[in-house]
Amino acid sequence: MTDTFDTLVPDARRFLGDLSASNNREWFTANKSYYEADLKAPALAFLDVVGARLEKMTGAPVETKLFRPHRDVRFSKDKTPYHTHLHMLWSQGGLNWFFGVAPDYISVGAGVFGFDKDALVRWREAADSNGGAIAAMIATLTDNGARLGEPELKRVPAPFDKDHPHGALLRRKGLTLWFDTDEAALKKGGLTAWVETAFSELLPVQTALRSLL
Repeated sequence: MTDTFDTLVPDARRFLGDLSASNNREWFTANKSYYEADLKAPALAFLDVVGARLEKMTGAPVETKLFRPHRDVRFSKDKTPYHTHLHMLWSQGGLNWFFGVAPDYISVGAGVFGFDKDALVRWREAADSNGGAIAAMIATLTDNGARLGEPELKRVPAPFDKDHPHGALLRRKGLTLWFDTDEAALKKGGLTAWVETAFSELLPVQTALRSLL
């Protein structure tokens, strides 16, 4: 069966690759109709389709967001005006589901990018008291190909012992895991199926984090 969104990734990567070579207002304005028709419109539809499936999967309402192409360059040394990626977000309270495509990656992720003050306290309490179960959940996902970034902190925070058995968890200020793919793999099964499968595999992360928010 043909995926309704089977051209979204190749179209996006083609456009974004060209944008990378000509990242200026004149080029984007001249090609804005292509962006609107072949990236923005299908991306918004994709957000709705996947959002409905997430609501069914989790039993919770979903808010969607397509990130704008314009960069905020006010405080950046890089003054190129446009992002060279297409990013989408599905939110359920503080829990996030993410899809991104760029010339050099195709990725989905899930989790919390950064705990607020109260959630961070609860995360550290959970890591201290139930870190074994959390670590096992993460290990299952990474063994299946998920990607996990390095902890944000270099040292285990007080009052926990610097040699705490779950120090790697305590050094985190958020938790997200990711799956990556390529266009060849997407051609076999389709974008929608791949994202839905990846989100299903990442569901334990969201279930574990939900009680902390």
